[in-house]
Amino acid sequence: MPYDFHQKRDVYFQHQNKVTEKYIIPFIERRMKITPGMRVLEIGCAEAGVLKAFTDRGCKATGVDLAADKLKIAREMMKDELKTAQIEFFRNNIYEERFKEQFRNQFDLVILKDVIEHIPEQQNLLSYLRTFLKPGGAIFFAFPPWLMPFGGHQQMCNSFLKMTPYFHLLPMPVYTLILKSAGEPPSKVRSLIENKRTGITIERFERILKNTGYKILEKEFYLFNPIYEYKFGLKPRRQFPWLARIPYLRDFFTTAVYYLAR
Repeated sequence: MPYDFHQKRDVYFQHQNKVTEKYIIPFIERRMKITPGMRVLEIGCAEAGVLKAFTDRGCKATGVDLAADKLKIAREMMKDELKTAQIEFFRNNIYEERFKEQFRNQFDLVILKDVIEHIPEQQNLLSYLRTFLKPGGAIFFAFPPWLMPFGGHQQMCNSFLKMTPYFHLLPMPVYTLILKSAGEPPSKVRSLIENKRTGITIERFERILKNTGYKILEKEFYLFNPIYEYKFGLKPRRQFPWLARIPYLRDFFTTAVYYLAR
């Protein structure tokens, strides 16, 4: 079945690990060398496939997530690294005072991969993230722009809607009615509605970076998301340069963006 990898979490772990090794780390290293001993924090680490690529490079990693089931898999997949204290996991809200004080100014690199589009009050989040950075530290972001064909994460649907592009852009009442009429379970409907409220465009993201005092060190737009290589066997393709320069229009045809900001 299409999209079964979302249920097979060990396969999803491997997808995330491979895309990080092949695309994310080389992107970051255009501006920032990944060296042994660097401290890396991933917010929303899930099963830790991304962090595995960094521990393989000798980094010391910290993963935080709210999903206990995903962290259980992460601990199983990374049991060797846990034994050597090369990685640690926390089921925490990053806004908790104890977590903030424990990790204040501790990290060379903070990672948010496919996370920021799920978080409300994104400007407040970016202001807060500098709490965890060492002087000179940077943040890597990757996310699907809201206006792209599957920016509503409808690939997570159980019905035919998983293959239906752009319908997440319909007005909220119509969108909700379609989800319910297609027989999506209430929990899935609530999750997708929340995604619609928090989805972020390229333009809004860059405006938030500017408003919160970050400088963009590097960015890359993809017509075909690098993860598609492992999900669908579809070779990644960078966005056409001319289209990447056209605000708003580019959002409709860009399936992933990478940013490194300081």
